[in-house]
Amino acid sequence: MKSEIIKLETPQNWQAYQLIDSGGFEKLEKFGNYILRRPEPQAAWDKSLSDLEWQNQAHAYFKKDKGSQEKGEWILKKGMVERWYMPYKTQSLDLSFKLALSSFKHVGVFPEQATNWDFIAQKVKQLPVKNPKVLNLFAYTGGASIAAKQAGADVTHVDSIKQVISWSRENMEASSLENIRWVVEDAMKFVKREAKRGNIYQGIILDPPAYGRGPDGEKWVLEEQINEMLKTVAQILDKENYFLILNMYSMGFSSLIVENLVKCSFSQTQNHEFGELYLNDITNKKLPLGVFYRFASI
Repeated sequence: MKSEIIKLETPQNWQAYQLIDSGGFEKLEKFGNYILRRPEPQAAWDKSLSDLEWQNQAHAYFKKDKGSQEKGEWILKKGMVERWYMPYKTQSLDLSFKLALSSFKHVGVFPEQATNWDFIAQKVKQLPVKNPKVLNLFAYTGGASIAAKQAGADVTHVDSIKQVISWSRENMEASSLENIRWVVEDAMKFVKREAKRGNIYQGIILDPPAYGRGPDGEKWVLEEQINEMLKTVAQILDKENYFLILNMYSMGFSSLIVENLVKCSFSQTQNHEFGELYLNDITNKKLPLGVFYRFASI
């Protein structure tokens, strides 16, 4: 019986980012010139550095509002800025991201996703299609979109929040790119309409949240709707030249659940790989940050 290997994958090319330490349900990270301290619900183990070292190193830390798991405020040391840029450079990608301190602890980039950007750039260049059409759903600030665009794709970027689309546009412009198609819409509505119209994409990227709202109040609940989403996406993915990435950060979903979901909707595809994305801190503790499933025709 053929066995399948669940991959553990971490970015190899970050020069501007480092996970310094993790533990005590927090993480200490370097983004370019600045070090941030913020909550991390997966980091259930002990910290390696002392509390004093964390305090001394951090330029800013995130303080959660009472009774909230996500919302709060950043406490800044003197000299800390609220917005700055950080590069991501490899042999095939030269991207720039605007970072900002949001009230939901996020800064505008998920560093573990760099491994998916590398995959996207590789597959866009390998597909025997000029300017392959790539659809990025739940696209947030557009790391995957600008990676695909820089590799030569015709990119459609879908997100339900106008402010996030504006942020994505700034990342595109900072990376000296242009002509990404921006769509402010509920992702499920969009793919259903594309399926009705018979539109086809060579690459599809999905990074759905656990919960979300569309621009008209449409409700998204991951466990209730991801199966329908994948079945609809299967109708608009090219049958001959294709790649797909599904990435999910939800503590209730394992890579095996994701494997089953994908195989139920996409039965005749090739080169499957799935597993967990993680980041290594300086003492080699591995911080899990989502599960992924990828496949491609080449």
